[in-house]
Amino acid sequence: MAKSENGKPARTTIQSGRQKTVNSKVEKEVKKALEKEAVKKEVSKKETKAKESLKKEEVKKDKKKNPNKLKKSEKKHSKKYREVVSLIEKDKLYSKEEAIELIKKTTVTKFDSSVEVHIRLGIDIKKADQQVRGSVVLPNGLGKEKVVLAIVGPTKEKEAKDAKADFIGGTSMIDKINKGWLEFDAIVATPDMMGELGKAAKILGPKGLMPNPKVGTVTQDIAKTIQGLKTGMVEYKTDSFGIVHQTIGKVSFEPKKLLENYDAFLDAIKKAKPKGSKGVYLKGVYLTTTMGPSVKVEL
Repeated sequence: MAKSENGKPARTTIQSGRQKTVNSKVEKEVKKALEKEAVKKEVSKKETKAKESLKKEEVKKDKKKNPNKLKKSEKKHSKKYREVVSLIEKDKLYSKEEAIELIKKTTVTKFDSSVEVHIRLGIDIKKADQQVRGSVVLPNGLGKEKVVLAIVGPTKEKEAKDAKADFIGGTSMIDKINKGWLEFDAIVATPDMMGELGKAAKILGPKGLMPNPKVGTVTQDIAKTIQGLKTGMVEYKTDSFGIVHQTIGKVSFEPKKLLENYDAFLDAIKKAKPKGSKGVYLKGVYLTTTMGPSVKVEL
């Protein structure tokens, strides 16, 4: 044993030896714990793989026993939908004439379904100057005449009446709206009435009923706009994904009439292309019916 100058044992040497022994034991215990953890993880992986393999085998056996059993995604649709969707080739681009004939065959509702067009645009939706919004008169209408409310001053009431607006008025009509009255499909207003109509914006805005000069429903020429709404004028705008959704008629329409409405709407979208939009503008066009499968249309 090492001694100090006065002949007594060197305590620091003894303490250092003891510390090394303790450290060595701790290291061994930590090593054992890590080894045990690694073994557990390995066992867990093997068990998971075994379970997945067992599930796959069960699915295969189930398919052999029940070849007609539906997938989860298929269960969302009706039997009729699953039958008609087989008429559409998944990755095929159809001509507009073929697409219209096909959606008429694949309608799944008992009522007269609406025919819808959905157009995906190559725009930057974060930029205000690339928002696509406007209106267009469909030559064959939508199969239903709109109920039009004209918000005008006394000098424009006769003009609105001659144009066959269903409801005509000023502040009295705005008061009715604020009390919950919404028995109309569209509003036409003169610019001088927009200040008053703004009081009902919280009610009209979320329902898409607020007049807008960009779509022609805020105008001095109210007769022309009322007649347009009555004969098939529709408003459109892109959603938050840069897609425009629009009804262009009913399944009961003749193919020729649907085709004319489709051409008129697509032409309006092309003309509304923002100046800042770069690259491909029309990225995809789809035709569908209410609750029916969609058909991709070639451009």
